[in-house]
Amino acid sequence: MKILLVADLESRYIWDYFQPEKFKDIDIIISSGDLKAEYLSFLVTMIKAPLFYVPGNHNDKYLKNPPEGCEDIDGKIITYKGIRIMGLGGSMRYNFGNYQYTEREMKKRVFKMGLKLWLNKGVDIFVAHAPLKGIGDGNDLCHTGFKSFYSILDKYEPKYFIHGHQHLSYGYQPERIKKYKTTTIINAYDHYILEY
Repeated sequence: MKILLVADLESRYIWDYFQPEKFKDIDIIISSGDLKAEYLSFLVTMIKAPLFYVPGNHNDKYLKNPPEGCEDIDGKIITYKGIRIMGLGGSMRYNFGNYQYTEREMKKRVFKMGLKLWLNKGVDIFVAHAPLKGIGDGNDLCHTGFKSFYSILDKYEPKYFIHGHQHLSYGYQPERIKKYKTTTIINAYDHYILEY
């Protein structure tokens, strides 16, 4: 199964110079946040694959105008073709945005997922906007990752943890793919095609 991962930057390669043959094998699209609703609607229309998303810290407009034809998985677990996908959007709180959380608030969100995780016998892909604390995050408050995410990776060992928020263009984050125990961590910045 081919999964198109996107986050943070509307790819000119896809949006301005779309070539259908390059994406004809894509089975699903996953957005890790901070993309325009119009861009996500464009992707789901042109690629003809379901799109699942979590909001980023800059997606307050989604509250009034969510991406058309796409499915919000923030705080949910969905199963698609046997793959269990869980979403938790937002970033560390640094001002008063709707999709920003303190570590304590995110810990409560993670706790609320407990029953869903148990009923689904875990998760295969964990999608977030923010990275893990200490793995792929930044030094400033806005780009600090969440410690509470580790409890999901430690207990349920998803195959993949997908996040955005940390732009690879920042310079100090050159690696897109990292590893934590048995989980492969992928920064979805711009776009990346995952062979699941």
